[in-house]
Amino acid sequence: MFDRTDFGPSNLSLPYGRCRYDPSDNVLKNDCTAHSLLYDTGTNTFRPLMVKIDTWCASGSVLPDGTLVQTGGYNDGDHVVRTLAPCNDKSCDWVEFPGYLLERRWYATNQTLPDGRIIIIGGRRQFNYELYPRNSEYSSSFWLEFLRETRDDDENNLYPFVHLLPDGNLFIFANTRAISLDYKQNRAVREFPSITVDDPRNYPSSGSSVLLPIDENEPIEAEVMVCGDAPRGAFCKAKQGIFDVASRSCGRIKVMDENPSWAMEDMPMPRVMGDMILLPTGDVVIINGVGSGTAGWEIGQNPVTRLVIYKPHGVEDIQFSVMSPATRPRLYHSSAVLLTDGRVLVGGSNPHPYYNFIGVQYPTDLSLEAYSPPYLRPEYDPIRPRIMNINESFRYMKSFWVTFTVLRFLKPSVVSVRIVAPSFTTRLFGMNQRMVVLKTSELYCVGSEEYRVTAMGPSTHILICCLLCMLVYQVLVCGRRFSDGLFVCC
Repeated sequence: MFDRTDFGPSNLSLPYGRCRYDPSDNVLKNDCTAHSLLYDTGTNTFRPLMVKIDTWCASGSVLPDGTLVQTGGYNDGDHVVRTLAPCNDKSCDWVEFPGYLLERRWYATNQTLPDGRIIIIGGRRQFNYELYPRNSEYSSSFWLEFLRETRDDDENNLYPFVHLLPDGNLFIFANTRAISLDYKQNRAVREFPSITVDDPRNYPSSGSSVLLPIDENEPIEAEVMVCGDAPRGAFCKAKQGIFDVASRSCGRIKVMDENPSWAMEDMPMPRVMGDMILLPTGDVVIINGVGSGTAGWEIGQNPVTRLVIYKPHGVEDIQFSVMSPATRPRLYHSSAVLLTDGRVLVGGSNPHPYYNFIGVQYPTDLSLEAYSPPYLRPEYDPIRPRIMNINESFRYMKSFWVTFTVLRFLKPSVVSVRIVAPSFTTRLFGMNQRMVVLKTSELYCVGSEEYRVTAMGPSTHILICCLLCMLVYQVLVCGRRFSDGLFVCC
């Protein structure tokens, strides 16, 4: 986790007398407090990390070797690349490369590519993209006219929604329009119909988006879902104290269809600034946000504390389920991410300058909490599989087997194996969020309450490129008993 450096000192000191010095920082040129930390979700412990240059509104991705790459930020941080490599001895920390980026990347979006590189798209008044790491072939940024065309009156199409498609191209959505980009040839190969509800969806109107799970057991298709927004003009009106009701609309589009079109439906309640997180069931949880106004400190009003679970393959008209309310409002700059035990970690809200906790309607909230979806309820314990072993690393088109235990087995036809990519979540969008349902074959009993299922790695590296980041021994174990019964996720 990390935060901006110019909001005043944090409440967490850097160890061993370390301090950061940044003569360009707007607030703290000399600072001995941490603005980043590494959090262990299993033990609920953390240790401070050293980030020197401002990360405000940065973007990021995870490389195939597990290294977290963070790009851009604010002020003197807008051209910086930072990396955090994994380690087992608590020695790893941020390494920063000032001036590495070719353009100013503030409010940009990242996507990991099939060859392991990262594409960095857009940012404030940046109608272009570049790649990390650079090489002689890609030593410049590339103009993307689509980003210039889709800016609104405030030049805001920030944090565009980007998804890697099975054909290797990129789906890029900005405000109301979307294209498929062949980044290798620097050309838009397709423009999709505009989403039906003509309201901007990207920051500060701040909807969210997911690529629904790709199922290797079916003909490969890619379906993108976009939900929530603030009406056009809501940002300016909110600054004047007029708070428009947010949108309830969601749209789904099958982007590989010959004639794709948006299928629209409504959420149970209006929401802007809502995170969309893929659950291991293939369902989507929509969490955090407000019911009126738009993204910003006090210009988002009426917190939405009820979570919604959306079932993409549910019965029509009852695909949305409203859950119990959360304990805290989560507004501007709150965040959510799927954990390896099936819970959803939620944190933060409205980080005011100098961590202001008083005198404002919605003060800074630095707390964390974890949401347990319905499949983790105690009554499902007897049918929840627990993974014991995976025989080898994932490779595309190669089989592997998973050994698991379960107290009460159902039947082979309801076992599935899914792999999930780690996302980088900021401003309501989980960059690189991705799930693939793998093909399975033999399933047999190998002992008392112990079973083994054989699965096949993804059919192409296009599918697996963002999934190799997963630590295969840090497995997600969960189960449910609904229409499709028992499943195993790793």
